[in-house]
Amino acid sequence: MKSYLIIFCVIFSVITQSCQKRNDTFYTEFNIKEFSFQGHDAKIVFPNKKTDHNFWIWRARFWGTAPQLDKALLNRGFHLVYVDVSDLFGNDEAVKLWNDFYAYCIKEYNLNKKVVLEGMSRGGLIVYNWASQNTDKVFSIYADAPVCDIKSWPGGIFSGVGSPKDWNTCLNAHDLDSLSVMHFKKNPLNTCLNIAKAQIPVIHVYGDSDKVVPHTENTLLLAENFKNAGGTIKLIKKEGVGHHPHSLKDPKPILNFILDHLE
Repeated sequence: MKSYLIIFCVIFSVITQSCQKRNDTFYTEFNIKEFSFQGHDAKIVFPNKKTDHNFWIWRARFWGTAPQLDKALLNRGFHLVYVDVSDLFGNDEAVKLWNDFYAYCIKEYNLNKKVVLEGMSRGGLIVYNWASQNTDKVFSIYADAPVCDIKSWPGGIFSGVGSPKDWNTCLNAHDLDSLSVMHFKKNPLNTCLNIAKAQIPVIHVYGDSDKVVPHTENTLLLAENFKNAGGTIKLIKKEGVGHHPHSLKDPKPILNFILDHLE
């Protein structure tokens, strides 16, 4: 029995190490620091050749997913940073942690005082909610199939499929219930107004066949509110595409947008 147990432990260890290695292969051509920040997983990827401006892009969710834009920016001297607040759904606790992480990045690595924000799917929640309270710290926002209203996802109250498990977690994170959420005003649909008034440029990429985060309930509604508030937003529609894959095969349109809006 002991021999079988030893064999099992060895196999389990090899599998675990292998998974860890796979998790670390997204940006192998760059130096990566992984650490815990206030109990949350955090990462910083350093460019091989730094620039005097110390520009950086802050990814909000789904580390390593569709990394082509991140790599293009890293190759231009940007840093890439990440801290996981996914189960907080952009609530006040998440914003507070992002405030602290921003201060840490500025002090520890002397990064530019303005940052480019990248929000994929639920990452749109924290990107917009943080930016709305920190408009002086943001160059631009790139949102990809972003959640702009928690009632759409994970709620699934309208046409989207929703996610019951995530919905309960989301309601608890915001101290809401099925009634109070109907009057919730801390969605990107609402918080984007401060961003628009601050004239922060925004770009959204979305699939017009997305059933998870329907663009009609999220990106298109936010774009309408954004424009009405005097903001500038660029939309890139992917015809016949669902929630995945994120980004663009050739990220050049997104890259150029970001580079064109570095003050």
